[in-house]
Amino acid sequence: MLQPEQNSRRLFLGNAVRLIVASTGLASGTPALASLPNSRHLAFDHTHTGERLSLVFAVGDRYIPAALARLNLFLRDHYSGEVGNIDPQLFDLLFTIRQELGCEQAFQVISAYRCAATNNKLRGRRGAGVAKQSLHMEGKAIDIRLGGVSLADLRDAAMSLSAGGVGFYAVSDFVHVDTGRVRSW
Repeated sequence: MLQPEQNSRRLFLGNAVRLIVASTGLASGTPALASLPNSRHLAFDHTHTGERLSLVFAVGDRYIPAALARLNLFLRDHYSGEVGNIDPQLFDLLFTIRQELGCEQAFQVISAYRCAATNNKLRGRRGAGVAKQSLHMEGKAIDIRLGGVSLADLRDAAMSLSAGGVGFYAVSDFVHVDTGRVRSW
């Protein structure tokens, strides 16, 4: 049970987030949100679409719905354009990986959400490298690089968290992370 002091702090932070989001429309609100205590920020460069995104996705224990919607759109299936719902815990995992590495660079996104049709098409082309029941289809997986960080260091940081699956694809130049069961390959 929350103590009155904790409850009023959460209420204050929740109201502050709502006020800032309402007054800035979030599109340009990242600097204001980033100054809030316990804000969580991520930045991405998409290798296939050329798009870039940098935003605060959560403050304290509250996710920002407008930021999650922007992330869902950004991390859409780049083949079909279909937008999925990305697991917010994936963003927490990425945030923690960056903290673990002491790196503020943007994640380079190779693949995130994939619809079933895209997943099947990639399975046909690439065979065993694409899982039939891929967590990408559930919005629980992302394939990434991180500027200035070796793939091995990125993999090791993700594995050290024991927070989901980690795949190392040195030849394809990316690391897969997901919010499924803890495993590595």
